[in-house]
Amino acid sequence: MDELDSEIIRLLQTDARQSNRELARRLGVAPSTCLERVRALTRRGVIRGYHAEINPAALNRGVQAMVSVQVRPLSRTIIDAFKDSASAMPEVLSVFVLSGGDDFLLHVAVQDLDHLHAFLLDRLSKRQEIAGFRTSVIFQQVHNAAPTRLPDVSGHPQPPARKPSTART
Repeated sequence: MDELDSEIIRLLQTDARQSNRELARRLGVAPSTCLERVRALTRRGVIRGYHAEINPAALNRGVQAMVSVQVRPLSRTIIDAFKDSASAMPEVLSVFVLSGGDDFLLHVAVQDLDHLHAFLLDRLSKRQEIAGFRTSVIFQQVHNAAPTRLPDVSGHPQPPARKPSTART
């Protein structure tokens, strides 16, 4: 990773939909150089994909919650099976495997509190491997402008994304 790679990542985190030509213009490099750098970052697994951010409320899933789950007995088989099962549930947005007192953290989105209650009772509490769970309803969520912003190659945090100037001269 060099400074050009770091700047490519920063710009793509700001707007992953920009064309290669626009990205190259903003970087001050040839489009062919930019395209090869992006492809190399993808091959190395630095860039894993491009995603659309969806508003769950717009899809009638306005209630979100974090559900901490403990499973027993603790074994790789139980953990892998629950992870696969939970990630396939349509209510579950993300599955985190944890260390500490909880084994999993599920980020869920449902239509309303009645649907959250039904999910907890009908989908989770009936599973034999679940020893317990706690639910925290999310009232507000604030997104980091670039949630995966990492330190640059020097180890220093990257500066916040620059916004285009709207001033006229």
